[in-house]
Amino acid sequence: MSDKPFPVMVTGGAGYIGSHAVLSLLDAGWPVVVVDTLVTGFRWAVPDAATFVQGDVADVALMTEVIREYGIGAILHFAGSLLVQESVADPLKYYRNNTAASRSLIEAAVMAGCKHFVFSSTAATYGVPETVPVPEGAPKKPINPYGTSKLMTEQILADAATVHPFNYCALRYFNVAGADPQGRSGQSTRGATHLIHIAAEAATGKRDFVNVYGTDYDTPDGTGVRDYIHVSDLADAHVHALEHLIAHPGESLTLNCGYGHGYSVLEVLDTVDRVTNRHIERRLVGRRPGDPDSLIADNRAILATLEWRPRYDDIGQIVNDALSWERTLRERGLSS
Repeated sequence: MSDKPFPVMVTGGAGYIGSHAVLSLLDAGWPVVVVDTLVTGFRWAVPDAATFVQGDVADVALMTEVIREYGIGAILHFAGSLLVQESVADPLKYYRNNTAASRSLIEAAVMAGCKHFVFSSTAATYGVPETVPVPEGAPKKPINPYGTSKLMTEQILADAATVHPFNYCALRYFNVAGADPQGRSGQSTRGATHLIHIAAEAATGKRDFVNVYGTDYDTPDGTGVRDYIHVSDLADAHVHALEHLIAHPGESLTLNCGYGHGYSVLEVLDTVDRVTNRHIERRLVGRRPGDPDSLIADNRAILATLEWRPRYDDIGQIVNDALSWERTLRERGLSS
């Protein structure tokens, strides 16, 4: 019997980050209900200890029913679309899957009396930042529909929280990578575009090379620098955010989630080479439009506000865990 006050709903809990959040919640003793369409998620990624409901968060009636049936007291919301380039090509999909669907879920939460909401937001809300590291108060100037769709959802949450007995935490992620150190989950989504995932695929024979987009950035080696956060640390931050919301019912938060330092593309690829003791072929190609020189979180606010402290802030471990998961996928006959 759990000593927690209520079950937690995790939307998109069969996906990459959501499945790790489910593991963190279960490890902390929370009862969990996963809601996922399985369009991009995997049923096998949901642990047996969690209750699974196949459904769409845009269905207000269904979400209201689920919240009431299971006595859901909090929602961790990961469901949505997240490919930047796809958002540019198909913006209406992103405003439907991210903004409109989130609005429907928030409506269901309010109608059913669910009082706490942790939202999967993104550093893409900042666009090309004027200062690095980037503080939460930096101008929000997203340069693609993905970032805009997330920023719009943040605004919906803020407006809802002013008139309803409801509080929220929006966590703005930087670059999420790695896999559960115990090998229980990892990045399995077909077409995932993050550098460490792509490099892990190259190191395990799924790709012949890795493209390096731009070598003329204003960085020490000319390649873009990013703040890579281990997915298990990120998942743990959601649990701490949830516990903070419960302890401070009148307070809502918007926090960066990163380590406060970064690695360049070439440094990441060198780390993969070192961990695997082999060389990944790099192909130098032109910059992608809108990519900033450096994108690093100012993480002082999250460290000051939550009891969360990173456990896996080591690029070697992040890479090694990603590689281990790629091998696990191959051994299980699962393709990412």
